[in-house]
Amino acid sequence: MSTHTAQTQLQLLGKLILTGDLHCETGLHIGAGKGSLEIGGADNPVVKDAFGLPYIPGSSLRGRVRSLLENAMGLTSPAELVYLSKRRGQEVRIHQSDRPDDEIGLLFGRSPGRMERVEGQALEASAATPARLTIYDAPLDPDSITAQMRENLDDEITEVKSENAIDRITSQANPRTLERVPAGARFKVRMVLDILCEEDKTLAARLLEGLRLVEDDALGGGGSRGSGRVRFGNVKMTWRNRAFYASGGSEEELAQGGDLGAAQAAVNDQGFSGKLGS
Repeated sequence: MSTHTAQTQLQLLGKLILTGDLHCETGLHIGAGKGSLEIGGADNPVVKDAFGLPYIPGSSLRGRVRSLLENAMGLTSPAELVYLSKRRGQEVRIHQSDRPDDEIGLLFGRSPGRMERVEGQALEASAATPARLTIYDAPLDPDSITAQMRENLDDEITEVKSENAIDRITSQANPRTLERVPAGARFKVRMVLDILCEEDKTLAARLLEGLRLVEDDALGGGGSRGSGRVRFGNVKMTWRNRAFYASGGSEEELAQGGDLGAAQAAVNDQGFSGKLGS
């Protein structure tokens, strides 16, 4: 647990940079939304960049990590949740509190103001907390889509998965198609964890816990139907202290080339926090 208090003073000690590859073990669908359908096109296309290549929005990966950590830490009871949106049929509930040691608030940030709780009195947060964690959009590595894969894809770089919902009474089929990035595709991920005080050093372990939860859950849509299984590899952690930014000091590699288990072992080492110096 965090040792932050209301009196904790914030001053940048440095930034922990985590980079690596995200491998698709099964097809991945992160929807773009679409107002119209094209004849022969997928009902649910994947999000693409300006060059027409699929990518993983940083917000999608960040939101999944947050959601899984909230569940793992027991922060999804009605008394712990607030409404971001109460629009009928589109309600959005997330964990929020004003506790200074709340690691979800520290990692992902929080704003002051009044928020309606799902259960209980409204939350009157008085102080803002800067988000320590930044997760960037993850571009596709085009080389991961091999020539052999392209021969069997519906599009040059994506596949179309057809699904059917069957009415239990009439047996009428309701077909739908889902565009997916194929299994074997690889994305380049980059995350930055700001260390603003000594107490922040424990947040690195919480971040890696969230990423390991993603590996045994799903990313994007259709997870319960087989899509979205991913794995992180070639994980590298680099520490850049204040001197790196102020005077061009050197950076220090803390982990390189392994999986999340190796990175987690490095973070859990007793000497890890001592390496995050200013």
